[in-house]
Amino acid sequence: MRILLRLLGGIWIALLVVTVAFTWLEVREERARLVTDLQRRGSLAADAVREASERLVGRRVRTGYDRVLTRFARADRMIAIYDELGGLIATSAEVKAWLGVISPSVTQAIRDTEPVRGFHLVGGKSTWVHVVPLVWDDQTVGAAGIILDAEHLVTHEWALWQRTAVRAGVLILLFTGITWLVVRSTVTHPMARMAEWTKQLKAGHSVPPPRSADASLFGPLAQEVTGLARTLSRARIAAAYEAQLRLRGESVWTEERLKQFVKMRFGDQPIFVMSNREPVSHVHEGGAIRALKPASGLVTALEPIMAACGGVWVAHGSGNADAEVGARVGLPQDEPTYALRRVWLTAEEEAGYYYGFANEGLWPLCHIVHERPQFRTDDWEYYRAVNAKFTEALLEEMVGVDAPVVLVQDYHFALLPRLVKAQRPDARIALFWHIPWPNFEAFRICPWQHEVLLGMLGADLIGFHTQFHCNNFLETVERTIEGRVDWDRFAVERGGHTTHVQPFPISVAPELEREDAPDRGELLAGLGPEVDWFGIGVERIDYTKGLPERFRAIGRFFERWPEYRRRVTFVQLASPSRSRIPRYQQLQSEIRRTVDEINLRLGERGWQPIAYRERHHEPNEIRHWFRGALFCMVTSLHDGMNLVAKEFVTSRDDDDGVLVLSRFAGAANELRDAILVNPYDIDDMAEAIHRAITMADDERRSRMQRMRSHVEENNVYRWAALLLGQLASLTNVKGAPPESRLRSA
Repeated sequence: MRILLRLLGGIWIALLVVTVAFTWLEVREERARLVTDLQRRGSLAADAVREASERLVGRRVRTGYDRVLTRFARADRMIAIYDELGGLIATSAEVKAWLGVISPSVTQAIRDTEPVRGFHLVGGKSTWVHVVPLVWDDQTVGAAGIILDAEHLVTHEWALWQRTAVRAGVLILLFTGITWLVVRSTVTHPMARMAEWTKQLKAGHSVPPPRSADASLFGPLAQEVTGLARTLSRARIAAAYEAQLRLRGESVWTEERLKQFVKMRFGDQPIFVMSNREPVSHVHEGGAIRALKPASGLVTALEPIMAACGGVWVAHGSGNADAEVGARVGLPQDEPTYALRRVWLTAEEEAGYYYGFANEGLWPLCHIVHERPQFRTDDWEYYRAVNAKFTEALLEEMVGVDAPVVLVQDYHFALLPRLVKAQRPDARIALFWHIPWPNFEAFRICPWQHEVLLGMLGADLIGFHTQFHCNNFLETVERTIEGRVDWDRFAVERGGHTTHVQPFPISVAPELEREDAPDRGELLAGLGPEVDWFGIGVERIDYTKGLPERFRAIGRFFERWPEYRRRVTFVQLASPSRSRIPRYQQLQSEIRRTVDEINLRLGERGWQPIAYRERHHEPNEIRHWFRGALFCMVTSLHDGMNLVAKEFVTSRDDDDGVLVLSRFAGAANELRDAILVNPYDIDDMAEAIHRAITMADDERRSRMQRMRSHVEENNVYRWAALLLGQLASLTNVKGAPPESRLRSA
């Protein structure tokens, strides 16, 4: 209320000041206009009276003045005629007794032979007096005075001020009402909601935070307050989660535990992450700039770690609005905990390094999916140049940091560890390879296999998802370059430097906040009036994901079990990826043709077996579909891990749903309660879909509970702790003796 009164007081004062100032100007202008009018009228009347009376006064005639008075005098205009000594000859009766006040003006006019005019109070009224000398035969023989009523000037001024007072009163009432409504809707009520929400939190009720107050009114303050409220809510949920773990006697890694672990191992040193993919890209959309989170398992895994530990994430600035937002951005946007450093690439660099050597060379080389790798000398040169450019950016960020901790991500930066080590031998570098590593025979296809391996061996620690990939890598090193492979320690010793190679199965962050259950009826209604269940698939469009094979299996399912037509629909959320590469363009066309053929052949009026949604999907939207689906299909032809499988499991806080998982995805080594399939066997996948739909409720829930327990225990925080703990054990940290391994992870 005090704020409202202050605000209204300021508005009232401003209105009064503005109103009074403009009214004063208006009154002054109006008075000037009226005075000018009086001057004109007085001058005309004086000239007329002078012409009529000069002859009479000059000849000293005693009669005839009555005719002059009768002719020119009116109720608002009185006349007085004087002789050369200022003696009154004739005048209007109404002012005869009050003419003494104008005698000085009469005397002055006769003496100076010039008109004299001005305001005088005659008979208690304001009047305009205009006196002119009477001249006869070049002699001043007297004077004539015109007395005009000027009371209307005062009346008019008061009328203006009265109208102004009425207008000011109306405006004050109007502004008061509008201000009260605006303050109530944008300030009072939001504040009351926030106060009520705070009370609910104090009472121990887990309620969602209120909507943000009007940022245009409060600016950054409103955003900071709302962000703080959300942070407190998440902190409370996290604290409750950790308390539950302690009560159950479980030792599960959490964000806070990882944060304290990193602080113990590395002190206050920041963590430097290097990846091609940025955690947030900014794009132009509808005249505005939108922050977009890419569909990437790497981002899904690393973002919670950076949010927990802080540091700098160096990545390619790929969004078309990234340059406008800036080369260095604090993330997350509402509560920054780490910095994103963007590196700019030319179109030629991006084409050669990313689309060329990385994704037409190394990607198909490492994935055994019958796609021939393309190796071009120009692409290799761009790959080398871009690795050097990212190294330079990383070195700039590490200036002043002793023994920096660097996490290099994936096949885009195979050369970077060696480049960084050459400039900063004190850096502790871990390279995590997110995709499979092929056998030696396959890898020898690469013309620059020596350079790639030497670049990777610049790292102190190389991680893969599985032990099988580690074995393939060590065998490749042993048979390709000079160096000693220690199979007992799974390490490579070369040139006095040791690189350890170990498996670190990556995972996702646990979902602590339980969301309201999605409206399955609303989801189903969009798929058809008779649909009872739906399956879900979420992928980037890539030939390793087995999408055409999956769709053919769905078609086979409906052929073998036609009773499920109209009752089941499969929803595929597909995010376009690497569309500049011809093979990916062909794949997009093949997928669309396959979907159209199956829908045309098996679809019925008002129902289609496959609902294909090809666009970018936000994480919340994907989670919504996950939590409403009866089953999820992850049927990669070959994959390092495939975090979609773990994301689906984590999202099912109702302990329901079935996961149909490829045997050739890394996640199959952990999620044994999924229905494992051979993605090349169409009938095998069709039978898996039927089994998922017909599985008993108890079996479905017990399988999901076991998978959820496994993913919860082996989450991304544990993955990061294992990786960072092993990296810390390889090098002395601030003089502390090296640790043999992370024992308590």
